[in-house]
Amino acid sequence: MKKVLLEMEDQRSNYEQKAKETLQKVLEEKMDAEQQLRSVQLSLALAERKCEEWRSQYEALKEDWRTLGDQHRELESQLHVLQCKLQRADSRDSQMNQALRLLESEHQELQAKIEHLQGDREQQSSDTRDLQDQLKRSEEEKQALASRIQQLQSLLQKQSLLHQEQEKLLKKGQQIYSH
Repeated sequence: MKKVLLEMEDQRSNYEQKAKETLQKVLEEKMDAEQQLRSVQLSLALAERKCEEWRSQYEALKEDWRTLGDQHRELESQLHVLQCKLQRADSRDSQMNQALRLLESEHQELQAKIEHLQGDREQQSSDTRDLQDQLKRSEEEKQALASRIQQLQSLLQKQSLLHQEQEKLLKKGQQIYSH
């Protein structure tokens, strides 16, 4: 029995030794597993932090993209407004150029009329001077004729007086001869 007890004691010691070794191995594996768990948890935390950073950047980029889209639409709207204004300005410019050409044409027509009227005025002025000269000559001729008429009337009166005196003389002379 002692032998059996010794054998059992050996077996028990073997089992305890194996159990200790197994337990030691399990503890080491547990520690490795815990270390790996901590490492994985740390990696997971880092990955989650990175993921959160990426999500935040994604949301910021999404917001930037939305803002850029809004700005793009606003700029397109402003561009459309500016194009409309440019078209209206081009239209006004075209109208003003057309009006300017019309005014230049009217100016040329008026200038031609002014030149024509100046020519007419010069002609009328020349005609007026001619008429004034003719009037002056006519006045001078009229005065000369009036003076000539006065001379002739004076001469006629003198001749009439002379004739009357001759008749008186002739009557006297006839009376003298008849007495």
